[in-house]
Amino acid sequence: MKFLRNTWRAIKGFFPWYAHLYKGRPWYTKTAVGIVSTIVAFFLYLGMVDVNFLWLFGKSPGFMEIQEPPTFAASEIYSSDGKLIGKYFKENRTPVQYEQVNPVFWKALVDTEDERFYSHHGVDFLGLGGALKDALLHSGARGASTITQQLAKNMFSTRSQSSTGLLGKVPGVRMLIMKSKEWIVATKLEFVYSKEQILTMYANTVDFGNNSFGIMTAAKTYYDCKPSQLTPDQCATLVGMLKATTSYNPISHPKNSMARRNTVLYNMVTHGDMSQSDYERYSKRELGAELHVEEYYGGKALYFREAVSKYLDPWLKENGYDLYSAGLKIYTTIDLQMQEYAEQAVKKQMEQIQRNFDRHWYIHRDAKGWNGMNPWCDETGKELPGFIEEIAQRLPVYRALQQRFPNNPDSVLHYLNKPHMVRLFDYERGSIEKEMSTLDSIRYMVSFMHTGLVAMEPQTGAVRAWVGDIDFESWKYDKVTTERQPGSTFKLFVYTEAMNQGVTPCDKRRDEYIQMEVLDKKTGEYNTWRPTNANGRFSGDSVTLKRAFAQSINSIAVKLGQEMGIPNIIRTAQDMGITSPLADEPSLALGSSDVNLLDLTDSYCTVANDGKHHSPVLVTRIVDKDGNEIYHAPDDQKQAIPYRSAFFMQELLKGGRMEPRGTSMSLNHYIQPNGDTDWGGKTGTSNNHADAWFMAVSPKLVVGCWAVSYTHLRAH
Repeated sequence: MKFLRNTWRAIKGFFPWYAHLYKGRPWYTKTAVGIVSTIVAFFLYLGMVDVNFLWLFGKSPGFMEIQEPPTFAASEIYSSDGKLIGKYFKENRTPVQYEQVNPVFWKALVDTEDERFYSHHGVDFLGLGGALKDALLHSGARGASTITQQLAKNMFSTRSQSSTGLLGKVPGVRMLIMKSKEWIVATKLEFVYSKEQILTMYANTVDFGNNSFGIMTAAKTYYDCKPSQLTPDQCATLVGMLKATTSYNPISHPKNSMARRNTVLYNMVTHGDMSQSDYERYSKRELGAELHVEEYYGGKALYFREAVSKYLDPWLKENGYDLYSAGLKIYTTIDLQMQEYAEQAVKKQMEQIQRNFDRHWYIHRDAKGWNGMNPWCDETGKELPGFIEEIAQRLPVYRALQQRFPNNPDSVLHYLNKPHMVRLFDYERGSIEKEMSTLDSIRYMVSFMHTGLVAMEPQTGAVRAWVGDIDFESWKYDKVTTERQPGSTFKLFVYTEAMNQGVTPCDKRRDEYIQMEVLDKKTGEYNTWRPTNANGRFSGDSVTLKRAFAQSINSIAVKLGQEMGIPNIIRTAQDMGITSPLADEPSLALGSSDVNLLDLTDSYCTVANDGKHHSPVLVTRIVDKDGNEIYHAPDDQKQAIPYRSAFFMQELLKGGRMEPRGTSMSLNHYIQPNGDTDWGGKTGTSNNHADAWFMAVSPKLVVGCWAVSYTHLRAH
């Protein structure tokens, strides 16, 4: 209270003292006092703006923020051999250093945008005076913002509502506050940074149109080159765009762009940075710009890139990084050559599977669209009622039609059946356009089979290939991480637990009819469960476990499950890599609980790695925008199962292709007769053959794949 009283007393005493300066004074004294008062008031005003006095002016960046300015650079993702495979960005921006840009660009920039750049300290008072004179005489507008002021505006959003405070809501005052902020921030920038650093930061933040932020991205977008490779006329074209990126865009407005380019070139002549002969030579050149826009979903291994973003999400949140603006360099485990082979193999095999599927359902695709039997059926073969309509109801177009025609379902249905141009998937041409209704387009797209494939290195957990489906543009939902019933591929854990408990591959069990009373957890009642073999028969023979595993005999797997204990099998599966919940019920021995392909492949890697488990690794290291390593993949390898169990399971997996009637014998067609690598495999199908799985295992690489129809995928 004492401080407030003293302050109020000082304020009341100020005005009589200030009035005394004018009373009885000669005119020149009064004039001098007025000038000094104006200057002092102006600096007091700037001080109040800078500190956001009484929240009237909005927040301003302090020197700490100026020294560590916000960056909005795209994060880059690299393959295992250091090749760029894509970017994560909101604004496609890659920073450069001053020396990485053709010096002509800097000269063109200064000569055109701020000719007194090297002589002012952030604010060009001569320019301000000229702009004020032009405004008073109505002799045409002249820009007065310096490059430093433009940098302040771009980097710190000085024109946003949060930066103008309460007084910013007043139209005329808002502009004054914005300009004042630019002056203050520009002066701070000049105090902290050199002229070269300011130019570099400006070139890295400015918008060049077509989602190209910064000179690096602009050079790539318009001329497919690096900034150091830009020619003088190309430099002038890019500088010319800064006045208006749309009006002077060399792609959309080439005439305007050429005229503006030549103006920039002539500015260089008048400032002594270009000879007349060079001007005449460069001003006659064609623009030569071609659009090379880098889309967010451009590049390679698109499903893998999305998986990496989810993989890193907890670490990014914990460490305060924004993947889309932090300018990180992310080095991954993906092998581009192996990825290319995997994508080609998936396309080739799935195209054949799709032909078989279409033939089975008499589906025919042509220029008119789609026709055939509806494949969306239940286990008894009956068509699922309302299947297509239910999918349509989840689409934005359906919600829009409901808002347009409330309580009028006939009108909604009419427009859903009205033909229009739609984009569809096609194996031969990729993306195609056809005229058909919304409902017909759904029928067309849901009749495709889907798949996932992942390849891992057992010793390190490194993911070397990742294919999430047949086409990323059409189906972004990643099937590698989709949870489904694994069928007989889950028998790996049943037999592994048997080996853990002292059983050997040579031990025998009888293939015979079996039934048991099983509690239905939904109804609380006991039902009789009678598992059958794939061929519907029981041989009655006593079969070695190696052959039983190779032939995927269900009756023996169920018996083993009961002998070893389902809880023990669950624990072993989790130790080996399964992360999804597993139900403690007898049918688990046949793969009744959902798992995903990544976990399953990881678990098979545990066997290939002599019982040692390593979590899947997608990223090996991350480097920040300053080149500092901020992340290195941890090594969490541990012995999940005994070496003895792993060795026996390796033999069982090899038996799948070596034993008579082994379910993996088809793998032999792809293995060289005298090859130096052992291969094993395991097949799996879920109920009603809805899902088909195959796991291929070698000492250095494990590959898992899975295929399913959209009907079963949706109905699950």
